Amino acid sequence: MSDIPSGYQSRIVALPGGPVKVRLAHWAQVLPRIAAFEPELTALSDHELRKRSLSLRYRARSGEPLGRLLPEGYALVREAGRRTLKMRHFDVQLLGGIAMFHRSIVEMRTGEGKTLTATLPMYLNALTGKGCHLATVNDYLARRDAEWMRPIYEALGISLGVIETEMSQNARRKEYACDVVYGMAKEFGFDFLRDRLLLRRIREGQNDLLGGMLGQTRRGSSEKPVQREAGFGLVDEADSILIDEARTPLIISALPTEEEKLAVECYDWSAKVVGEFVEDEDYEYDHDKRKAELTREGRQKARLLPKPAAMDTVGMVNIYQYLERAIMVDREYALDRQYVVRDGEIVIVDEFTGRLSEGRKWRDGIHQAVEARQGVEVTVATGQAARITVQDFFLRYENLAGMTGTAESSRRELGKIYRCHVIGVPTNRPVIRKRLPTLIFGTTDRKWEAVADEIEEIHAQGRPVLIGTRSIDKSEILSALLAQRGIEHQVLNANRIAEEADIVAQAGLRGKVTVSTNMAGRGTDIKLGEGIDALGGLHVICTEMHDASRIDLQLIGRCGRQGDPGTFRQFLAMDDDLLESGLGPKKAKKLEELGEKANGPLDRYRRIFRKAQKKVERRHFRDRKQLMYYEKERKKMQRQMGQDPCLDTPG
Repeated sequence: MSDIPSGYQSRIVALPGGPVKVRLAHWAQVLPRIAAFEPELTALSDHELRKRSLSLRYRARSGEPLGRLLPEGYALVREAGRRTLKMRHFDVQLLGGIAMFHRSIVEMRTGEGKTLTATLPMYLNALTGKGCHLATVNDYLARRDAEWMRPIYEALGISLGVIETEMSQNARRKEYACDVVYGMAKEFGFDFLRDRLLLRRIREGQNDLLGGMLGQTRRGSSEKPVQREAGFGLVDEADSILIDEARTPLIISALPTEEEKLAVECYDWSAKVVGEFVEDEDYEYDHDKRKAELTREGRQKARLLPKPAAMDTVGMVNIYQYLERAIMVDREYALDRQYVVRDGEIVIVDEFTGRLSEGRKWRDGIHQAVEARQGVEVTVATGQAARITVQDFFLRYENLAGMTGTAESSRRELGKIYRCHVIGVPTNRPVIRKRLPTLIFGTTDRKWEAVADEIEEIHAQGRPVLIGTRSIDKSEILSALLAQRGIEHQVLNANRIAEEADIVAQAGLRGKVTVSTNMAGRGTDIKLGEGIDALGGLHVICTEMHDASRIDLQLIGRCGRQGDPGTFRQFLAMDDDLLESGLGPKKAKKLEELGEKANGPLDRYRRIFRKAQKKVERRHFRDRKQLMYYEKERKKMQRQMGQDPCLDTPG
């Protein structure tokens, strides 16, 4: 029997018309065929179930189309989930799995079981024996989800590997040999580039007659690529990886030159003298492009300022560029917002996930300028040995799919670039989350006090509270304010990653208060403690709007999971950084002055915040389009020159 909830078919009918509705209705017809296998599979022993799975794998590798095997394959996964994890896939999860098989990015609400749903297309595609990768936003989620779902795969005779940042090449090769591999998206991309570099070295060694006579190729020939051919790629938090992170290409650096080493002196000098330059006198600043340009007076000042002897060989035009970059960094990059200093190194804080991006560096000398500003050792800005964009990498998979809680607003971009449908799957239970009126305050200080007041009020009721902040420093500010009021709480940010699992596990319990950056916005499933639903469920407080509305929705989605009750409220202030970023400094300054004078509520200005957010979203979209255009032209030129587009020199 099908377990489609009452009113489920009517919810499909109620969806917007067009292709999405037609596809869902068509795929829903497969559900009874999957359910028909259930009585037969339930009667099998564990050994017989595994044997049935191996039989299906033989059929797949003999050339039988996967679409024909889908009903039985999904029925096997559902039965394995029921036996090993006591988790039987809902029909809405089966529907999501069918959509993923058909090159779709599935939008599923928080708590609807994306992790369990992913096992369906991963298992089916793994039957072919080709590389089958599930890409996540960080190591923690990759390891957590893999270990959680491992019993299902093992029950069906499917091997499971996990790729983590600190792994050696030999360890990676072993994990990639598994049928299904979970890992961070960036790690998959960098392993692909390292394999391309290795293959080039092997080819060059085979063509090196003298090297072969000296026995050098024998040593190199033992090295092998770590990855297998790209068969199926499933992207978790697809909007974050395929859109937010797509502005930054993946790059493997080459060895530094003497000229690049000299640049260190220029970075250090620029960081020391940047305070001498005054806006509108020595430079003009373009807030939309985030770019400084020295005026005639500024250039004259740059020429007259004393410099180290090593800089005598550096042209003034280059010195102007170092100064303009240093000015931009001084204005736009803040400690404990965009980055932290750890063990004498600059570590980027991912603006979309709130997590540390170990090993990642900003391009175009920005990372080195930040290092000089913080007084840590300046790492030499090197050339690139290999590079690939996120778009190019994921388009290499024969079949691509994704899942997220927020993709609808990016439907056109995902469809155009990745050739994927965006399919919104109905919830298993109706969403009863309530939105409370947005509150806007004249200044940030008044906003924080109001946030603390609301936390105190909700906390007194015994309800758990989750407060989202945009950056580490903001989370620490609120933490100090709560400590002054004697409110016991936990802080989850990039400085406290080791405590993440424990903090999230307790965040839905009675009386718990959790202050978090975007780390709590994706991949975290906050389960309510006993009796919390009767009190009203989890209360989420959004203390700022983010650059993308999808990130706000991710945070809001932490409450009201699987039909649970929950509430959320947005707090804003007229001196918010988003207004300057989206509307420019002049408009933002006027709004800030208006806020300082205001005594009453400012709720009528809510549309201005959304307008600013939309402008920032459009700017980021332009950045991604521009990167795609440049990459397309670069690849075209390299192919004409007989070069590998992923590598910096002929291969």
